[in-house]
Amino acid sequence: MLVKKGQEALAWSLPQALRHVSATTSASNSPAAAATVPAAPTTPSAPPPPPNPSMMEVFVNGQPVTVPKNFSVLQACDAAGVDIPRFCYHQRLSIAGNCRMCLVEVEKSPKPVASCAMPAGPGMKIKTDTPIVKKAREGVMEFLLINHPLDCPICDQGGECDLQDQAMIFGSDRSRFVESKRAVDDKNIGPLVKTVMNRCIHCTRCVRFSSEVAGTAEMGVTGRGRDSEIGTYVEKLFTSELSGNVVDLCPVGALTSKPYAFTARSWELKSTDSVDVSDALGASIKVDSRGTEVMRILPRLNEKVNEEWISDKARYQYDGLKRQRLNIPLVKGPHGLSPVTWPEALAAVKAGLGAAKGNEIKAIAGKLTDAETMMATKDLLNSMGSGNTVHEDGFNDFNADIRSGYIANSTVAGVDEADVILLIGSNPRWESPVFNARIRKTWLEGAEVGVLGASVDLTYSYQHLGSDPAAIGKLVEGGGFFDKLKAAKKPVVFVGPGVLKRPDRDAVLKSIHSLVEKAGVVRLDWNGFNVIHESASRVAALDLGFQPSVAARSAGPAKFVYLLGADDWADSEVPASAFVVYQGHHGDKGASRADVVLPGAAYTEKSGLYVNFEGRVQQTRMAVPLVGDAREDWKIIRALSEVVGKTLPYDSVKGIRSRLASVAPHFSIINDVQGAVWMNGEYMKAFAAQQPSAVPLVSPINNFFMTDAISRASQTMAKCVMARQQQDSVK
Repeated sequence: MLVKKGQEALAWSLPQALRHVSATTSASNSPAAAATVPAAPTTPSAPPPPPNPSMMEVFVNGQPVTVPKNFSVLQACDAAGVDIPRFCYHQRLSIAGNCRMCLVEVEKSPKPVASCAMPAGPGMKIKTDTPIVKKAREGVMEFLLINHPLDCPICDQGGECDLQDQAMIFGSDRSRFVESKRAVDDKNIGPLVKTVMNRCIHCTRCVRFSSEVAGTAEMGVTGRGRDSEIGTYVEKLFTSELSGNVVDLCPVGALTSKPYAFTARSWELKSTDSVDVSDALGASIKVDSRGTEVMRILPRLNEKVNEEWISDKARYQYDGLKRQRLNIPLVKGPHGLSPVTWPEALAAVKAGLGAAKGNEIKAIAGKLTDAETMMATKDLLNSMGSGNTVHEDGFNDFNADIRSGYIANSTVAGVDEADVILLIGSNPRWESPVFNARIRKTWLEGAEVGVLGASVDLTYSYQHLGSDPAAIGKLVEGGGFFDKLKAAKKPVVFVGPGVLKRPDRDAVLKSIHSLVEKAGVVRLDWNGFNVIHESASRVAALDLGFQPSVAARSAGPAKFVYLLGADDWADSEVPASAFVVYQGHHGDKGASRADVVLPGAAYTEKSGLYVNFEGRVQQTRMAVPLVGDAREDWKIIRALSEVVGKTLPYDSVKGIRSRLASVAPHFSIINDVQGAVWMNGEYMKAFAAQQPSAVPLVSPINNFFMTDAISRASQTMAKCVMARQQQDSVK
């Protein structure tokens, strides 16, 4: 964004320069030419635009550039398109100014200045390519390499190392350092981040990330001068759910990915842009693969969703993609599940349908199911007279007719503008760690936070307003936090799954909507009512009406149950006598109960649509091929429809996505949020008039690292669970 502003300012100044050149050229014409050519009639020129008081003009290598008055010299150089080397500076962290690699020359300054920490001034003349600057940077590089080990050939960071790149430009071909290099012990900070502290150049990016973004403040600097060390003071686990981001921040190989270490080099990998499905935020990611295997997952810049962070679960659960995989159709026989061909498996499903009719046929969508698969399944069941489609997250009698009632209307990026935040029945640190970091950033900028629910560590301070639904009524009575909410310019209320999964959900939601209405949280220019979901497929299921019909809710036990990657369903959802078909990619709870197993595709093996909790439609892309005889999920449903004699009217990705768009038009717009019409009054009328219970508002997630089939199959996530348990036992 900073570069964009600078480019716009530079583009605005170009016409002025052209007019100046034109006027100079005209003035230099010869008198003879002026005498023979008749003068053009003069017309009054438009007055120049008034100067913007918040902008200023500086000169970078002689070129003028207009930037905001709060820019640093480094930001002004970036706006001018001039690259300045840096190690400690990062645009999302505070200024440290301790690597000195960004030295530039400023006119009238007696020595080079650190551009990251120097404010730019009007008319300032900055030079970035003079001999003085080059010599200064070479001197800094020589100091940085004094204690740095010469292990580039075996370093995990090889090929992606900022220090290596800058040493190629500013490094010397010989060293004047003859003393012995210092040695630093490596730190054990958990199963995710590997430390080789001999390589550390003390840029303190990890320290600032820990205290400012993650909010755990577990990294720090001990010692002084030559004895300075980065670490956790006493050896302990880095307990943040965002700890893996320090690997991306580290400009050298001091902090690297422990699961990825010595498995691949960056130039061997193929990167595929995709979307994370480990939670409902839908963070933008890059899937790096080699051949048929996912080697690592990295964040992708997306200012509207995850900025440039991802959670540890999103980053490290990828090893679960190659364990406990289903790669061939299976049918249960006298000796258990046995391999069969696809025609035999589909024939077994048709036979299993048997005498099941209407709402006796049931489908349960899992947390990782894409929108195309749910649409095809719903169409197939409807063609067989069944409206018995449910989601394993529960609350399947939820009113999905009014979209503003189940999405984050303020949007993810909109929380940056909030000045008062109220969390109800939510623990965003576990439900969506990256979004929780965004709330923390807003809190650091002065927003006040209140919590109705369990008192947990959210990495920022808040006012605890009560634990049960009765506290909502007390809050509405006025005074204290309610008055702050009412007086706020942009208040936001977040309703979490701790409310949505309650038996008395409607009564609690009615109280919340009454609070929202009385506090004026929803206005003509601002909708501050938001819902946080816990799984990637939940919003799409609500958008598509993947809910049981009225008749299905009162129907008896199902005789035929189709599990779409559903592994967390309640036992009451699947009767013991039912014929069960499991379609998915992991041998989890659903596969162990199934009579027929149909191998499907994981999110890295298909192109599928997901909708995050703000209502943004996003698309995963195929990064690696399918495993064995597995097939894309919606294609399996399409093939089954032919076998059972209810052929679906689409047989291509374009066809099924056209069907999606006909049911919910926003599916035709990828990577954008379509605002929903607010109908609070109608929403409140739909709720039953019952009294909420006294049960506390608690988030249903009690283990952040294992929430779905992929993370439960991951050895890395299992190590994280063990490490946390050991840390808690020590406490």
